[in-house]
This record gives sequence, structure tokens and C-alpha cells, in this order.
Amino acid sequence: MAERISQDNFDTKILQAEGVAVADFYSDSCVPCKRISPLLADLEEAHDNVYVGKVNIAYDRDLAEKYQVASTPTLIFFKNGAEVKRLHGVVKKAELEEAVAEAAEK
Repeated sequence: MAERISQDNFDTKILQAEGVAVADFYSDSCVPCKRISPLLADLEEAHDNVYVGKVNIAYDRDLAEKYQVASTPTLIFFKNGAEVKRLHGVVKKAELEEAVAEAAEK
């Protein structure tokens, strides 16, 4: 299950992660964010090389600004500390799988 991360552990959990790391920028009042959450949990469970961390934009505004997150949900896929893919809004499981495959190749 995706864990809540913050400015304090973003570098360690996302940028220094082994494999593909997904930063899920969300807000508690975002209905689409709640819809996508189970898909992200399934994604992380199905792949040994995928880590999902949730960043609440209400509490970690500096991270949201740094990564230019204008709406939620925004999913940023990282590999070796670099952003390789970005998705916005509610996406289907197939789109998540495709993004992971694309990120893993980089």
C-alpha cells in the first residue's frame, strides 16, 4: 500500500528508490484521487520494482510547487532520480502499466 511521504523523506523514498518510483500528488478532498488510489496499490503490489509514495499537496506545498503540480491527481514517474513520465487525472490501469513499462526502460 502506498505510504504518505513528505519533503523530509521525498529524496530518500522517491529520488533514491530502486526501480520505478511514483509520486502521487493528491488532496484529501479530491474524488478522482480516491478513485485512483486502489489502482496504485494494485500496481505497487503487482511489481517488485515499483514504489508508490503519496504527497498531500495541502501539507507539502513546496514539493507541489517544485514539481509544478497544478491539479490533482498528478502522478510523476521517476527512474534513477529523474522524472520520466507524468499523468494527470483519473487514468485506467492499462495506462498505469504502460507508464511503468516506459519508465522501467529508461
